[in-house]
Amino acid sequence: MFTSWKKMTAQAALLAGMLAPWMMPAGAAAADSVPLLAQAATPGAADPAPLALPPGTSPEMESAAIGAPAVPPPPATPTPVRVALLLPSRSGAFGAASDAVRTGFLTAYSRQKENIQLAIVETGDSAPDMQRAYDDASAKFDIVVGPLSRSAVTAVAQSGRVSKPTVALAQPDMNGETELQLPPQMLAVGLSIDEEARQVANWVEKEKAPGKIFAISTGTAWQKRAARSFQLRARQLGLQVETLELSTPSNALSAPGLAQLAKRVEQEKPVLIFVALDAAQTVQLRSAVGNELPLYGTSQINPFTLKRDNPNDKLPELDGVRLIDIPWQLQPDNVAVARYPRPAVNDNERPNPDLARLYALGIDAYRVAWGIAQKQSAFDIDGVTGRLNVNMVSGGTTFFQRQETQAVYQDGWPVPMADQY
Repeated sequence: MFTSWKKMTAQAALLAGMLAPWMMPAGAAAADSVPLLAQAATPGAADPAPLALPPGTSPEMESAAIGAPAVPPPPATPTPVRVALLLPSRSGAFGAASDAVRTGFLTAYSRQKENIQLAIVETGDSAPDMQRAYDDASAKFDIVVGPLSRSAVTAVAQSGRVSKPTVALAQPDMNGETELQLPPQMLAVGLSIDEEARQVANWVEKEKAPGKIFAISTGTAWQKRAARSFQLRARQLGLQVETLELSTPSNALSAPGLAQLAKRVEQEKPVLIFVALDAAQTVQLRSAVGNELPLYGTSQINPFTLKRDNPNDKLPELDGVRLIDIPWQLQPDNVAVARYPRPAVNDNERPNPDLARLYALGIDAYRVAWGIAQKQSAFDIDGVTGRLNVNMVSGGTTFFQRQETQAVYQDGWPVPMADQY
């Protein structure tokens, strides 16, 4: 069982850690034709001489002059809202992630494109390259969607040059133990392990009796961030949390470390463990501490997508473990999820759950940009990445929140819970 998950762990590490200009104008409305006017003839009488009107008389003035009803002018075609999607080059380190976001974004655009003029701009991978591309796009377009990497989002946020509505596709780097304050007109809608950890802390506070909690991670950057974010939020809620870091020789949790953890669990009796781990590591940990101790985790302990071709591809070892993830990974009957097609996958290729999440991010990023294009300062979206709340007051502060779906492993699969906090 572990072999299949280990192969995915290396692929997921880069994605979880961040975790050709192309133009398609909106269709222009055809101008209404002005009907020809004729003067009614009197039976037996000669046709009257035409009225002498000055040169340049419009059809509306002519109609008024001969006593016919005025012809209304054709309705004005709204000026298209110009949207630029900034993505790293397909040949760079973020190529697969960029492709997934691009495909999701275009999928949403194809279903809601009215009055939107879209351009996709490929950029370099580095923060300076992205900054130059951002400055150029900001001068030419009404809304900018991007950047995609955490470092590039941080650079743009700190540049002092955000002058157009900007929908960033990643979260900025932390400023010590606090999040970087984003400038006005900038939203960060990227999927965030840190935010998932905070949502799990909120969930735990409502469900469990007070007592010591262990937050377990390895030395991997995203895991340490998740454990720390859980601890900080849990302490704000009055919970007692201790973070523990396990070593990973040969990409697996060390046996001595797990033995030591099991001993501490037996002696200190924590009420639960927050696992800032992936699925294979969580299976290892549970085998060491037993099935009685409640485990809670993030989306990274769900290595599945809704495309489940192999019914034997399950993790019954995790039954009872609780997690949060986006509706795109958990809820096929969700109205928003059912509206969009799944990205194509080769027959001999296992669907990558992190790329599936980025595809879903592309869908919701377009829907957020579309809402801004409609001059909506505050709106909610039942999105494929969660319930989204957007507040973007022109020239003022911005606010974005995503609430993901709570789930529990049953019969080897993560299943949405009936009661959601």
